Parts: sequence; C-alpha cells; structure tokens
Amino acid sequence: MPQIRVGDVDLRYELAGPEGAPVVAFSNSLGATLEMWDALLPALGGGYRALRYDTRGHGGSATRDAPAEIADLAGDLAGLLDALGIGRAHLVGLSLGGMTVQALASADPGRPLSATLMATAAHLPSAETWNERAATVRAQGPGALVEATLGRWFTPGFAQRSTEAVAAVRARFLACDAAGYAVCCGAIGRMDLRPALSAITAPTLVIAGRDDPSTPPAMAEALCAGIPHAELVVLPRAAHLLAVERAEAAGAYLRAFLDRHA
Repeated sequence: MPQIRVGDVDLRYELAGPEGAPVVAFSNSLGATLEMWDALLPALGGGYRALRYDTRGHGGSATRDAPAEIADLAGDLAGLLDALGIGRAHLVGLSLGGMTVQALASADPGRPLSATLMATAAHLPSAETWNERAATVRAQGPGALVEATLGRWFTPGFAQRSTEAVAAVRARFLACDAAGYAVCCGAIGRMDLRPALSAITAPTLVIAGRDDPSTPPAMAEALCAGIPHAELVVLPRAAHLLAVERAEAAGAYLRAFLDRHA
C-alpha cells in the first residue's frame, strides 16, 4: 500500500471505491492497523469511497518518538485528507481513532460530513496508568500486553469461535512499534476532550459494545450527552474491538447512518 508524507510523518493508507463517491475515512485503534476494518468494509457496498490509514507509529506508518497529543493525530488525519485532495469526508474512528475523530470534528466542524465514534471516550484516566503501560511496552515490547489487551478486545465466545480473526489481530498487535504505541499511550493519558464536545456540529453516531470493559456504554452515553445531534447504538455480545467482533452489525448501522447523511 502507498505512503504519503503528512507533516513530518509518512502515513500508510488505502483509498478504494468508486471515484466521485462520498469518502468515508477510517481511523484505527491503539495497537491495530487499517486491516481492522476489513470485515466491516463490505457494508459500504458501492456507494462510498473508503479511506483507511495506519495511525502514526502503527503498521506501515512511520514512528515519531516524541510526545504527541490527540490534536496531533487529528492533524495527521486532516493532513492526509488534504494531501489526497479530499475536502470533506465522513469520519469513522474506534477507540484511539474515535478520539482522533472527536478532536478533528471539534477543531474543524466544517470538515466532517458526519462522525461515527466506536468504542471510545472523551476522557480515559488515569495518566499514571497510561504512563505505566507506555513504560512496559518500551521495556518489554507489545508482547507483554497482548494477552490482557485481547481479553478486553473480544468476548470469550468470539475468541473461541473466531480463532483466525483473533490470531490476525494478535499478529498485528505484536508487530506494533513499541515507541509508536508508547507515544499514543501518552496522548491518551493527557487527553480531555470533554470541553470540546459541544463544538462538534456534524451528525454523530456513537456505537458502544455492551461487554466492553475499556470504554463501557456509560462513556458512550457521556459522549452523546456532550455532542449535539448524537445518537447511540449499544451492540450486544460485543467487547472493545467491535468493528471486528460485530463487523456485520456495526457495518449495517454505519451504512444506514451514512445513507441518511450522504
């Protein structure tokens, strides 16, 4: 897949779908790559053009081992859209990607045609916990976190039924650059987007997993309370990485939402 220079970071991306169709830009979670959206993309059919990319420090995107904020990640997404000549787009993000979308949609309300926030939050304390996670991955690599992470990402039933899907997610997590992961941990630990939520004016869909221990439905409800024109969907039998575990259901809700705001 190609890379494109955005500021001082090279981002790996894929742009696919009919030219001239509305663009849907997908931002991945911490420790994942653009492939996390593979099973959801068929829901778009032929009506949309999908832009996926790896967050800096993940997958095929370069790492800049210096402190970064969620606003910097939002700047990466805005810069990618600009570099590809895309003025406005539907923005979709999960977890860290959802934080990125919140930051961009609040800082530049005219940019998104809509925003879809999956398994995410505006504030996810504590900073100390995130700093400890960053220190662990720098010292021991992502393998030190993989079992605990997958335990939060998937319900036990899905992990038992879908061993190939989970194995693919595991492999991409283990391949994550330790410094890139740690930098993003720091950004999450310092993040507080709650005061900015009211600036998001685009139609917003919030999707939560009922069994998500990382960003439970209460955090999704808080997002909806802070964002004008937000609507909430809570998926049963879904933990954190719901775009993989409940790809068909999440994709159906996303497609219906996009069609209403195309």
